Amino acid sequence: MGATLTATGCNFAVHCPDADDVVLDIFHADTEEHLHRVSLIAKTGKIWHAHVEGIQAGQLYGYRTFGKQLAEMGLIFDPEKLLIDPYAKCLNRPQVWSRRQYQGDSQFMMAKARILPVEPAFFQHPKPEIELADTVLYEAHVKGLTALHPDIPEPLRGKYLGVCHASVIAHLASLGITSIQLMPVMAFMPEPYITEKGLTNYWGYNPVNFFSPDPRYAIDDPVAEFRQMVDVLHGAGLEVILDVVFNHTAEGGRDGPMLSFKGFDNTSFYLFERSEYGVVNFHNYLNNSGCGNSVNTAAPYVLKLVMDALRYWVTDMGVDGFRFDLAASLGRDPYEFSNMAGFFRTLRQDPVLQRVKLIAEPWDIGHGGYRLGQFPSNWVECNDKYRDTVRGFWRGDKGLVGDFATRLLGSRDIFPKGNRSIHSSVNNVTYHDGFTLQDLVSYRERHNEANLEQNRDGHSHNVSDNYGEEGPTQHHGTLVLREKQKRNLFVTLMLSQGIPHVLGGDELSRSQQGNNNAYCQDNEISWLNWTLNERQSDFLTFCQQVIGLRRASKLLHHMSLADDCYTHDCNVAHIRWYRPDGATKGREDWQDPDNQAFAVEILGTADAADEHWFIIFNAFDQDVRFHLPQDTPDGWELYLDTRYAKVSLQPSIKVSEVFLQAYRSVSVFRRVTG
Repeated sequence: MGATLTATGCNFAVHCPDADDVVLDIFHADTEEHLHRVSLIAKTGKIWHAHVEGIQAGQLYGYRTFGKQLAEMGLIFDPEKLLIDPYAKCLNRPQVWSRRQYQGDSQFMMAKARILPVEPAFFQHPKPEIELADTVLYEAHVKGLTALHPDIPEPLRGKYLGVCHASVIAHLASLGITSIQLMPVMAFMPEPYITEKGLTNYWGYNPVNFFSPDPRYAIDDPVAEFRQMVDVLHGAGLEVILDVVFNHTAEGGRDGPMLSFKGFDNTSFYLFERSEYGVVNFHNYLNNSGCGNSVNTAAPYVLKLVMDALRYWVTDMGVDGFRFDLAASLGRDPYEFSNMAGFFRTLRQDPVLQRVKLIAEPWDIGHGGYRLGQFPSNWVECNDKYRDTVRGFWRGDKGLVGDFATRLLGSRDIFPKGNRSIHSSVNNVTYHDGFTLQDLVSYRERHNEANLEQNRDGHSHNVSDNYGEEGPTQHHGTLVLREKQKRNLFVTLMLSQGIPHVLGGDELSRSQQGNNNAYCQDNEISWLNWTLNERQSDFLTFCQQVIGLRRASKLLHHMSLADDCYTHDCNVAHIRWYRPDGATKGREDWQDPDNQAFAVEILGTADAADEHWFIIFNAFDQDVRFHLPQDTPDGWELYLDTRYAKVSLQPSIKVSEVFLQAYRSVSVFRRVTG
């Protein structure tokens, strides 16, 4: 499939089963001037193909398809629309919407596929292959990560080569990150309606092609520069995870543009609404994504296309795994979700893809679309229950202690022992679609006016607080509390079992000015600000310390319990829960809605026999006296206390009996061993 160079030219092959004719338009490599047109003279099954003599690497091309226009049957062929090859490996420029250029012949609006030379991908460094237990994810946008970075040469800012710059690598290494999760890099087109408002789709969740790295982030050669980025990051021990969008495309619904897939096989590539009797209405695209259409991954051709794309990104582009946007859509076979869907089965048996990290956003907006905890056991899943519980507990919401403790130990109500790994939960308190950590403690309400939708877009359920004043403030008490709440949220994230997900910029105290849906803000609202004041520097140091604590401890990042038959390992002797008075928590204590303070004791065994932790959580708005366990003759050493903004100011003390836990804070103690 796609364009394959030979000794004398190039073979072109494209899936288009219902067309009467498929033609290939050849364009000048530099000017996009139309050179000539070639009809694909052969058809084998559903594949049109032809060998064209004299074609060389660098040549630009696109397709036009001819056939019936019977919308009631899903046939909407339109030879005036130039189409991107679904198997194109490189586009010559970013795809941008233009109503004027789309009307009639769309040739001038459309990006052209560029034929790549026949060269095997070469990487100097092996893949890090980091265990799930050791993984710390860092979500970043290619442009936003470096657009304002003062140490990166200006030509590299916002580019693939900026991501792998030594200054970025040094920051990630000092922070303790193992895996950088890049927001979509597949070629995309901002939606017509947002483009015509003078904005853009900054996030990139609107693909036009599943193979091509987007040229927006390249200086010259997006394929070579992406590969170089991956190779350099691998050399630094960092994995590269791609956020991929296979649930919908930029072609939208009935009134959306024809850019690629619609023009080749509209009826197979997309799902359509159907009646209760199963009659398909080809006029109405099913919209499980909320973006106008739903890709039909149950169709054999589409499944093959997606699998080919995933393998290509792993083998030819070097990536280490994927985070699947609205992954419940991929498990629809084709209309109802099943964790035995063909998509999941194919992934599991694939010799290449069975080895990579698979992260699910386990829902879509369609019927029965919320599927948290229901993905196959070789997947890990973004856990929104973790996010909301942790946010609510630290905001001071009552009745959450039991749920909070469950989230802390891997959300085993969702990912049951014996069936799923304790690392199945991808834990986050912030994600790209929502408040940043700084805004989570600075705003009660969203402030999305810059999106030009009358502040109606974005989620209204933020579980946030401003602690006295909305937005920026100079009030000292408010600033102190906000910083402490950030420390509480971050340390909880790092002390929880599962895979921690850090939103890039949270460690830098990045604010989006209260915007919780900054998908269309390609500006300083979204870009990371690397210039830090003293308060922000202190928080960065705290984040480094806490991730270091997690990574240095066998127990705090990987508890193996005796009653968990998922593995035969066991490194935990016991876990005990305590009330402030030192008594173990009973059933009635967990059910008490006014209970907002508790402690957990964790004792290691086997290869973690030297670890004995006591962690106190106090979400009350007042200090609480805690009685520590007395079976440790040498007492407990304070390892971390979130009441202190500066790590350097935290006292090194030993506690034998009672500790006054500050209001809204966490303390971590380690047993003194002589």
